[in-house]
Amino acid sequence: MARTALPGRLTWRVATLSSLHDETATARSLVFDVPGWPGHLAGQHVDVRLTAEDGYSAQRSYSLASATDGDRVELTVQKVPDGEVSPYLGDVLKPGDQVELRGPVGGWFVWRPTDTAPVLLVAGGSGIVPLMAMIRARRAASSRVPFRLIYSARTPDDVLYAAELRRLEGGLDVSYVFTRAGGQRRRIGVADVNTHGWPADFQPDCFVCGPTGFVETVADILVALGHEPRKVKTERFGPTGG
Repeated sequence: MARTALPGRLTWRVATLSSLHDETATARSLVFDVPGWPGHLAGQHVDVRLTAEDGYSAQRSYSLASATDGDRVELTVQKVPDGEVSPYLGDVLKPGDQVELRGPVGGWFVWRPTDTAPVLLVAGGSGIVPLMAMIRARRAASSRVPFRLIYSARTPDDVLYAAELRRLEGGLDVSYVFTRAGGQRRRIGVADVNTHGWPADFQPDCFVCGPTGFVETVADILVALGHEPRKVKTERFGPTGG
């Protein structure tokens, strides 16, 4: 399934699945050993390629969920019904199996432990994944930069990293917006961001990740509340065929 590759960020590397665990009924975290991994910044992503015995290949991009940890990387995959890649990663792949990874990719939607501004993270659904990498990178660096997370999910059962986030609540300000709980339908709004985010005059670095409509709504709210557009960084995703 995987071919050996020469070192380089644009080269495919063989990745061997080391361990996995379910986050929710439809999402799974996968830890890979990737010899020669060059390291990455929180917020970057990788391309994953699967190649069948007949030579057919399919690839998708996935955000890195982990802080840099030697030759190990973690991805969290939300399974897309009828998808080509995510059902295989989420249901079929087992420890010892191999895929190919290329990256890391991206240099704008990233947080560095040397950054000093307060941070506001706003996640929609599986958009929490690159933001979780930032949370983990902050913890690994023993950074004292204040972080706030606003996490919008359909229901409490759809929250990724739920147990880990509960453990971190003493050092991480977490607020949830549930859009389908209790038989009600709602969307994140101005009151949510204004109440649980940082005031604009604190000049926080804002990272917003989720479906396109969610990201556009939150970014518009932040700017309307007085945040500088250049301080509002966004990463969006939409249907890709999984």
